[in-house]
Amino acid sequence: MNHAARFADRLPAYRSRLDAALDRALPPLGTDPAALHEAMRYTCNGGKRLRALLVYAAGEALGLDAAQLDAPAVAVELIHAYSLVHDDLPAMDDDDLRRGQPTVHKVWDDAMGVLVGDALQTLAFETLTREIPADGEAARRLLGVIAALGHASGSMGMVGGQAVDIESEGQRIPLERLKSLHARKTGALILACLKMPLALAAADTAVTTALESYGRLLGLAYQIQDDVLDITQSTEQLGKTAGKDVAQEKSTYPALLGFDTAKALAESTFADARTALDALGDKADGLRWLALEIQGRNH
Repeated sequence: MNHAARFADRLPAYRSRLDAALDRALPPLGTDPAALHEAMRYTCNGGKRLRALLVYAAGEALGLDAAQLDAPAVAVELIHAYSLVHDDLPAMDDDDLRRGQPTVHKVWDDAMGVLVGDALQTLAFETLTREIPADGEAARRLLGVIAALGHASGSMGMVGGQAVDIESEGQRIPLERLKSLHARKTGALILACLKMPLALAAADTAVTTALESYGRLLGLAYQIQDDVLDITQSTEQLGKTAGKDVAQEKSTYPALLGFDTAKALAESTFADARTALDALGDKADGLRWLALEIQGRNH
């Protein structure tokens, strides 16, 4: 059995440990204010956990223990969940469905959607700092983890990409601008899933270059594929409203390149992401397997 197959066998264990770590990180149901904490847990239910799995797979490639990766995996899932809640608000993309269930602002209200996102974002960083290592070098590595997630989440990363996305509605923006937009909005958080384990491992330049190249290419491929799926899949398949990009007159890869060219670009970019891992040998087969799984998704 090859390394990639063994990683697939470990998926249930990784998902179980992530769910347990998320449960520990989130305030218990009934904790005051009860509605806020119920909504936070509601938001974190479901999802494919791709970002957390990338953290664990990168950790495997770097020889890290899974226990070192639980907090970064939880933190990136919390940031991702917060971004979805805010993205779905009426002032943003205005969607009523996420992960196959009504969005937070539909179950509660807009104000709760804002507060849930705020709380999940801050909880992500609190989770990373709950166990500060006594060893100075280990503490410095943890600072690197925090810096990587903070940069990916802020105005130079995900939030900045969202701002450009909103500004660009109704416009036909150049391809390079679209790539830059999505390198922030989608790609930055995916890249952080590689950068956080890299910070913990204090990896050398060659390994760092390989994993960061993989992360950037995977983020680009993911977004191109997402644009394709928005056209080809139904609302039931996506778990969110289909056709939103067209309805909101957003620039997308199919709109700029044509459907067939965009689909081919996604496939070649996924292949490039896997090739970027060549220097790591079979240690990175879990990451290769995840790239193939993401490529094969239909939602």
